[in-house]
Amino acid sequence: MPELPEVDAVVRRLREAAANSTIHSIKVERPGTVLPHQPTDFKPLHGATILDVRRRAKHIFIHLSTNQHLHIHLRMTGNLYVLPDYRLRPHTTRLWCRLTDNRVLIFDDSRALGKVHLVSSDDIQRIESELGPEPLESAFTPALLKTILANVKSPIKPALLDQTRIAGIGNIYASEALWHARIHPATPAKDIRASKIKPLHAAIQKVLTEATASAYREYSQPGTQIASEEFGVAAYGRTGEPCPRCNTPIERIVQAARSTFFCPRCQQL
Repeated sequence: MPELPEVDAVVRRLREAAANSTIHSIKVERPGTVLPHQPTDFKPLHGATILDVRRRAKHIFIHLSTNQHLHIHLRMTGNLYVLPDYRLRPHTTRLWCRLTDNRVLIFDDSRALGKVHLVSSDDIQRIESELGPEPLESAFTPALLKTILANVKSPIKPALLDQTRIAGIGNIYASEALWHARIHPATPAKDIRASKIKPLHAAIQKVLTEATASAYREYSQPGTQIASEEFGVAAYGRTGEPCPRCNTPIERIVQAARSTFFCPRCQQL
């Protein structure tokens, strides 16, 4: 599943390829992708100029010169990219925008779980207001992280995945940050010792910064994160393999229906 670094890579590349381009037409290949909208609802966007492409957490916003914008969530297998000719669309294309220079902006989604919606500027403001702070912005400080976790009774790993608390951290990078900070993923968030807050904050930013840089260079599509990025995972997906720090076999547990990977020696409860 694309997480913050991968979504950021998609947005940066799309901005470079499509900003200031004009939409000739929009075609919805799978109506379920745009529900509750109808395919005909996108016709008013014909002739609109793409002003910017922006990310907030894992949400993508394509800002248009009209009063409506595109809000995309990639979910498990979604991807956005530009091809040089609108006739080169893959069979897993769910929605596409033919540009006036005959290039095409593709929403590709093999499992058809992603969503594309029409939203107003007010809608975008509402969506963003429901999200927590961005973990790579300067406003996200150790003091703010301490405040966020202070009254959270749930384990720290699911707490880090709560987008209303901190925006954009996904399953892979939560496991990695906790490994770097030497924190057991089942520790109640409110019980994280004060001495561990700064290491956790630093680990979150380190992991996401390195993964974001790697994703921009290497990421191509969902499902290729570990194989195609230079970012090296220490714990995620390495059940039974030796911990890079102490050689203890990495273990896997399930938390909130998600796999968590950790070192039972380095990350003691």
